Amino acid sequence: MGVSLRAEAGAVAAPKARGELSEALFSAWRTQGTLPRLPDPAPGVDAFGEDVQLALYACYELHYRGFDRVPAEREWDPELLRFRGALESRFLDAMREHVGSPADHRELLGELLTEPPDGTGASHFLLKQGTLEQFREYVVHRSAYHLKEADPQAWVIPRLRGHAKAALVAIEFDEYGGGRGECLHARLFAEMMDALGLDPAYGRYEDWIPAPALAVVNMMSLFGLHRAWRGALVGQFATVEVTSSPGAARLAAALERLGMGPAGLRFYREHIEADAVHEQLVRREVIDPLLADEPHLAQQVAFGIAATCSLEKRLADHLLSAWHRGQSSLRAPLPV
Repeated sequence: MGVSLRAEAGAVAAPKARGELSEALFSAWRTQGTLPRLPDPAPGVDAFGEDVQLALYACYELHYRGFDRVPAEREWDPELLRFRGALESRFLDAMREHVGSPADHRELLGELLTEPPDGTGASHFLLKQGTLEQFREYVVHRSAYHLKEADPQAWVIPRLRGHAKAALVAIEFDEYGGGRGECLHARLFAEMMDALGLDPAYGRYEDWIPAPALAVVNMMSLFGLHRAWRGALVGQFATVEVTSSPGAARLAAALERLGMGPAGLRFYREHIEADAVHEQLVRREVIDPLLADEPHLAQQVAFGIAATCSLEKRLADHLLSAWHRGQSSLRAPLPV
């Protein structure tokens, strides 16, 4: 069967390459027929660097909405999967090195449930002193996930059983607007982008988003697309739900301080209430039944929690370092 180069509805243009690996990938996509053998990452390549993270993000994007002029058949091309597997291996090794041997998942979740009185993360900065331009940058970073919010976690649904599966679907149902398209969390995020003067089109800012933000989304896609990592995906989801409500409260307050109206506030206000409930559900109705059914996944759940915290800290450090220097945290300043 021939390969069609027809542009698919909803597909976006592929981003610009950031090195040898991403250039080889995008160059291969411009050809017809069988993909040439793509290069393996060199032994000393930075697994958290721009080239690896963009190449991995682009590979994963074929499982979501794809790219303009990249045939849908590429999603399961054996050579592309081999290339992606080599990138994933380096990424996993790097995460393991940074995480080490994580503590018990209950201890890790207990730490996340305790809000420090002197928090120093990005949401604390934006609440206390962030400018409107810095908040716009933060939203661009997060758009890599929130414009497809809950999609990476949906991959784990067929990999779970029983009560854990039912409870996770209940949470996802809320993320997808409770059956109402106008209430999809991804749509609420797009409306906030529009209110902030940003382009809410899916994939619009891929060339602006740096590796630390891409890595957070790549971790979700990696865990979600591999049944072997279903425990880690549940740990990642739990981390997001446990930390989301207080963070959303700070970000909503920051937007109010900056003079944002109701359309810009709805996304974070929705998460203050919804994720306070989801935090209880994911801990007690997803993790506990999952580990009662598959106790061998406990270490994976802990790894998912620890890896999420590690990558989120890398992103926060990147943001705050740039902002404290008075520079843009994006790869290039946003268009006026």
